[in-house]
Amino acid sequence: MRAAAGSAATHVLVLATLGAPERRRLRDRRGRQVAPEPPPTPVTTARATVVDAEPVTRPEAERWLAAAGAEEAASALEQVARAVRAHRLACGDPAVHAPALAQALVTRVGYGDGEQVAEGRWRMARELPPPGPPRRRRAAGLRPQERLAALLSGAERPLACEELTLRARHDLDGGRLREAALQLRAALDAALAELRPHAASSPEMARRVAELTERRPALAALADEALAGALPPQAEEPLASTLQRLEAALRARIAGTT
Repeated sequence: MRAAAGSAATHVLVLATLGAPERRRLRDRRGRQVAPEPPPTPVTTARATVVDAEPVTRPEAERWLAAAGAEEAASALEQVARAVRAHRLACGDPAVHAPALAQALVTRVGYGDGEQVAEGRWRMARELPPPGPPRRRRAAGLRPQERLAALLSGAERPLACEELTLRARHDLDGGRLREAALQLRAALDAALAELRPHAASSPEMARRVAELTERRPALAALADEALAGALPPQAEEPLASTLQRLEAALRARIAGTT
């Protein structure tokens, strides 16, 4: 992977497809009969190997392997996510989703010789434990299921700002400040319109809507700056602060309606 045109390579990404099923549909377009309880259909899996482009000695590799853990896995995932994002843009397919460690069947860290790592293999490796679920109080843990039932039954209508806020969070967590600023402005504008009816009957929501309204000019300035070019690193703090307040307002709305 390269950080910019003309810069030195920082990582090598090796992708491999494993267990690809036979594509029978290409031979028979009419379909075929199946048993009442057919066996599970084999699925294609992929292996992504992120290799540091800077070589190290065997003792250095062994020390690194002994200490490697979740931080190294997250760093490698950033490289995979970068490639996936480039693929989504290149093919124009919005259905291509960003990867997450929780989606991985297995995560390993290891080291090997040049030919080994070029083929996605290693000399020595360790398997990392899967990431644990976020800790939540029991009452808070039940709320998503309750709201899911309300949304599916039509008892509650989702807000457009909720989806836009999730997209802004995804961009900000991924370090894409320009996209986060533009997405957050859209999310905030939608939230101000959709939360005002709740503010009319709730002093708490009225306070939160007023706070978001005060933050809107500064956020709009950041979004305008994002249209002109890359945002400086110091823009992350005001973006994160405004996003956190917007997320808090949405949680308060849900708490008041469940």
